Amino acid sequence: MTVVRRVRDVARSALPRSVGERLPAAPPPEVTELLHDKRFQRAVAEAADEQGRPEEEVWSEVKGYLHEMSAAHDDRTSQGWARMGDWFLRAYDVLVDEDDMQELKRLDRSHSLALAFSHRSYLDGMVIPNALSSRRFSPTYTFGGANLNLPIIGTVASRTGLIFIRRSTQEIPVYRLALRSYIRQMVTNKRNMAWSIEGGRTRTGKLRPPVHGILKYLTDTVDGDEAPDVQVVPVSVVYDQLHEVSLMTAEARGASKTPEDWRWLVRFARLQRNRLGRAYLTVGEPFSLREKMDELAAEGVTGHQAVERVALDISHRLNRATPVTVTAIVSLALLGADRALTVEEVLETVEPLAAYIDARNWPVAGAADLRDRSTIRRALAELARSGVLTAYDQGTEPVWKIGDDQHLVAAFYRNTVIHILVERAIGELALLTVSELEPDAELPQGGTLQVGWEEAKRMRDLLKFEFFFPSRAGFEDDLRAELRLLVGEGTGSGPGDMSPERARELLVGARPHLAHLVLRPFLDAYLVLADRLADRGDSPVDEDDLLADALAVGRQWALQRRVASAESISLELFRTAMALARHKGLLEGGPGTGSAREAFAAELREAVRRVNVIGEIAGEPVQVVLPQPQTQPETQPEAQAHADAASQDSR
Repeated sequence: MTVVRRVRDVARSALPRSVGERLPAAPPPEVTELLHDKRFQRAVAEAADEQGRPEEEVWSEVKGYLHEMSAAHDDRTSQGWARMGDWFLRAYDVLVDEDDMQELKRLDRSHSLALAFSHRSYLDGMVIPNALSSRRFSPTYTFGGANLNLPIIGTVASRTGLIFIRRSTQEIPVYRLALRSYIRQMVTNKRNMAWSIEGGRTRTGKLRPPVHGILKYLTDTVDGDEAPDVQVVPVSVVYDQLHEVSLMTAEARGASKTPEDWRWLVRFARLQRNRLGRAYLTVGEPFSLREKMDELAAEGVTGHQAVERVALDISHRLNRATPVTVTAIVSLALLGADRALTVEEVLETVEPLAAYIDARNWPVAGAADLRDRSTIRRALAELARSGVLTAYDQGTEPVWKIGDDQHLVAAFYRNTVIHILVERAIGELALLTVSELEPDAELPQGGTLQVGWEEAKRMRDLLKFEFFFPSRAGFEDDLRAELRLLVGEGTGSGPGDMSPERARELLVGARPHLAHLVLRPFLDAYLVLADRLADRGDSPVDEDDLLADALAVGRQWALQRRVASAESISLELFRTAMALARHKGLLEGGPGTGSAREAFAAELREAVRRVNVIGEIAGEPVQVVLPQPQTQPETQPEAQAHADAASQDSR
């Protein structure tokens, strides 16, 4: 049976015998109740008055939007949809933490659940509903992009709880009113809802910055003494490998995104024919949204700032719930070496990482033993089978390396675990900064301890658009814990007033070294964009033109080995660097901008130099030729003043 026939037949088997309208003959209860709700009626009347439009016209518009977004749960359709979901997931065994699910099921009996999930694949929308429905949870309503509302399939999906919503609604106030009110009614009726906190699939493997739309409507819902509450549940889904990663990495190199239509769906279904290991669903720590908002209000945090704080908290919980996969650790080892390795060499790199992961009590997917030779060899073989690695076995023993044009794919898998390594990597740079102090260097009042902390905070500010860091106080606490692991309990909670020689000794003896493995790809990408920005002097910048220039010059630098790896040449990383430059006010142009841009590039050149030093200490030097300034450099004090001023920015 062809893929086209399979998709069509499964979809048709799930349809009611007479499709008719997209909605069932009777609208879902939420729509009926909403249309008769006095509060909603007043809101529609106020909207009509604000817009200077007839109320009947606004009512007609809002009813159309409710018809468009509303969804229902039909038993027969849901069963057929679940079968199709299992068929789409045939490339994987889905592993679920049953203890966590049991705890969540108890919560489900008395609360509306808001499941905020990470989004690495289109398959997420099948993994989560199928896992919940097979364990007899209350029906879950999932928010999805209107771009996925395909003929026939969209009709089926809306009868299984999939709510199609538009992505851009800034110019449609009545649509926002309808969606906000619909969500409030869903919570009032204790419905379970699921949505991607990232808004769309990650293109890099790590969490994207959270999108606030759905969360904002949920926080509005729980506001007030008589308002219903909702339990927010972070849900992580991570995969050993994904067929669609190669398409996403092609987009990161500048390719156009494939539109979601029937042809796309058929191609996507065909990709799932080949086995790719396991998918892992884990549940983070739930929390009461109303209690969280009350806590923030007591701190004086309200409005958009409160929503942002909640979104970041969800992202932190998602990261904590995401297990370490063997694929991620193997990819980390091979990307760091960027050469062919034997199994023994991979194990030598992985062993200190495994010890660190144990010390931090991070979960490992499937309870795998990262030190086990057969486990590592199986991961290597699976990555070679999918084309991410190439294997050579004609010598004395087999060796594996990243395949041509596969660095971004391997980086995607590595990045699923990178969040647990960032603060350790920054701690290494803080210790390195102390070790490089000149004997007669003038120290701040806090001594070498203060030097180390300032370096760590500077790196946090440089990377704050790339990673989710806790508050400054929380970051300092976490960094102290990392430094205790790095240099041992006997040295206190940080570098302290130790001599540069002692700092160097501790750094050389520490295991593992991570800064070059974790931070270098991002800093290299930032440096490419900063260099192209500095090349424009004081001129204003067209962002699309700057991205295209960075992509072209980045490819040149990769060929010249002016960056350590081709994985840094990515539009996704350049866009994050652009966000940082925009935050620093470096895009508008004007007098003095050129000097500030060059200071930004100089700061990144120095950061790249230092992570390369960590690589040398780790015994994994990468021979790169650091790019030099293209414009006349400032005097050192002036350049440093610009860098110091930039480092004081806070997100």
